Amino acid sequence: MNVLSFRRLRALCWKETLQIFRDPSSNLIAFVLPVVMLFIFGYGINLDVPKLRIGVLNEATGVEASGFDSAMMASPSLDVRHYRSRDAMSRDMTDSRIRGFVVIPQDFSRRLQSRSDTAPVQVVADGSEPNTAQFVTSIVSGVWQTWLRQNAADHGREVPEQVSLEPRYWFNPSAESRNFLIPGSITVIMTVIGALLTSLVVAREWERGTMEALLASPVTRTELLLSKIIPYYVLGMVSLLLCVAASRWVLHVPFRGSLLALFVVGSFFLLSVLGIGLAISTGTRNQFNAAQAALNAAFLPAMMLSGFIYEIASMPVFLRGVTHLIPARYFVSSIQTLFQAGTRWSLLLPDIGMLILSSIFFIGLTARLTRRRME
Repeated sequence: MNVLSFRRLRALCWKETLQIFRDPSSNLIAFVLPVVMLFIFGYGINLDVPKLRIGVLNEATGVEASGFDSAMMASPSLDVRHYRSRDAMSRDMTDSRIRGFVVIPQDFSRRLQSRSDTAPVQVVADGSEPNTAQFVTSIVSGVWQTWLRQNAADHGREVPEQVSLEPRYWFNPSAESRNFLIPGSITVIMTVIGALLTSLVVAREWERGTMEALLASPVTRTELLLSKIIPYYVLGMVSLLLCVAASRWVLHVPFRGSLLALFVVGSFFLLSVLGIGLAISTGTRNQFNAAQAALNAAFLPAMMLSGFIYEIASMPVFLRGVTHLIPARYFVSSIQTLFQAGTRWSLLLPDIGMLILSSIFFIGLTARLTRRRME
């Protein structure tokens, strides 16, 4: 018997394609779920703080204190609320109505003119959210340094010496976290889509009793495996293009790479996650158990250990070693390069090589688990 018959393979792929379009869950997973997840990641996860609410208590009466107060109110990053007492500010920060507060003391002008090392203002930030607390202190510090220089120049005093910084952000000029998070979220989405789609395939055949008919036919193990990969590979690539198109034209995240590079990287990553799903489906033979296992084996590692949100370099040595076994790590790196830097083959080729090895391993594992017996 031939190892591979293209006639039988074509018939099996057509049968699987019809099954995909007849199954509402497959269409939901392939076309609706990625768009919904992309919008959740795009609008739900945002590390930028457009405007921070802070309180200001101005205990001084001088012109300089009023000038600094006005400078904070003019900042586009601050939503300033004035208070009459510290107790009221403390209550509002406890209730999360404000994220920090600034106290301008009565001796503000005297301490400012004395040029002592002690800051003439007090800044208190809500430390329950460390990132937000850092935003509060850095924004108020920036307003303070700008106003200090302007005030010194207006009064003819010597401008405090300091290094003048003019920041430039390569690859992400607007410094928006969305441009970094959306490409990474596509990795998580494609991991879930690919693993879920194929984790139900073989298990569904066993539950519906159609696997017995396939095993009784002259179909070889290679043909059976390819027929479960090819249609879902095509479906997964359509989902990937849909995610990239939505990112580019709806969420307005710039894509600077080439479609050829996206096709190459996406193909090997998709083969890896399809292999993971098929291996789980072949081993469990139950759709519910396969779906649960796919989410735990694919989604959680892709979310936590791929570098999508948490920096790999900051992880313990053991976990850094584990990340090398996760295909999502290499796709996160590649797709962020394609979105932000463009087609840089020197960066993409090492990731592509690891994805090739990953796809060979997981598809090979599935082939080994696949038996032409009823046991």
